[in-house]
Amino acid sequence: MFRQGVQLPERLAQDDRIEISRPSRNMQTKLVRSLPNGSDFVAYIDGIGRLDGNRCLLEWKTTTSRYPEEPKGLLALDPQLVCYSWISGISEVALVAFVRKRFCEVQYLKTTITDQQREEFGRMVEATASHIESGEFLPHSGIRFPQNGCISCPHLGLCLGNQQLIESKLIRRPGASDFDWLNDLVD
Repeated sequence: MFRQGVQLPERLAQDDRIEISRPSRNMQTKLVRSLPNGSDFVAYIDGIGRLDGNRCLLEWKTTTSRYPEEPKGLLALDPQLVCYSWISGISEVALVAFVRKRFCEVQYLKTTITDQQREEFGRMVEATASHIESGEFLPHSGIRFPQNGCISCPHLGLCLGNQQLIESKLIRRPGASDFDWLNDLVD
């Protein structure tokens, strides 16, 4: 892994396809968008720069296998990329995948997020925030974990109708304070 951890950034530099001006400003960028209910939506963008000379939003990923390149348009369905495009207003996005396999590879995948996708995502965020603010948690399908003995409940993970379960699960666990530095991130 150490060898790959060195080879992958070297490969990225050799490819010379990415340019990020003012990295201190354009990497790990905190973006905030105010919602109609007064709440803020916060996202951290990996990078804003250029890929092959074209301005785009950059998202870094590490994987052990290549991302699929077909069918065309598949990447535009990635909810994280749609979210970042919505909050940044940048339609051109690129996923830069560091593929850790026998022969290291950097994969550059580009797509365009449409205005319609961003508008739909914005409506979904507003609706979700509204539901959360009103305490309305709509049922959804998914996996029932063994420790969730409530088989008739449409909600997953935590039963809001069981106060004892709530009190036992919503506690600060040992080691949680190790992440207090996240509260100190500067804009």
